[in-house]
Amino acid sequence: MANMKLILTQDVRSLGHKDDVVTVRPGYGRNYLIPQGMAKMATESALKMLAEDIKQRSFKQDKIRKDADAMAQRLEGVKVTLKAKTGTSGKIFGAVTTLQVANALKDMGYEVDRRKIVFSEEPKMIGEYKATISLHKEVSKEIDIEVVPE
Repeated sequence: MANMKLILTQDVRSLGHKDDVVTVRPGYGRNYLIPQGMAKMATESALKMLAEDIKQRSFKQDKIRKDADAMAQRLEGVKVTLKAKTGTSGKIFGAVTTLQVANALKDMGYEVDRRKIVFSEEPKMIGEYKATISLHKEVSKEIDIEVVPE
């Protein structure tokens, strides 16, 4: 069976962003993406509507992109320090989560959605780590995370 073309109705990790036209296996599209409301069939009329939507949205997207660039500049050199309960070896009890990072950034005056934060390496010990914040499709910023004992 041939692959099917779909238009994503929301961002899908490791597949694409909202309004991307993607080619997937029929089972994945029919059994998962479409029923979950993550995609719709890429029919001729749907593609025409998408083109019109994108045209109208490009103006808004420019502003969002500029805001994302501005936020990336504001985050330049930002370092988040988080406290964690640890054992004698420096191993963290539990986990350091993206929610903790988002809350720490919020306390510092930066409004960042926790779902947009990704650790390059999961913090399991005391030490320094990096996290990437996706501010926009094309704009992401890496920040330093320091985990210290409570």
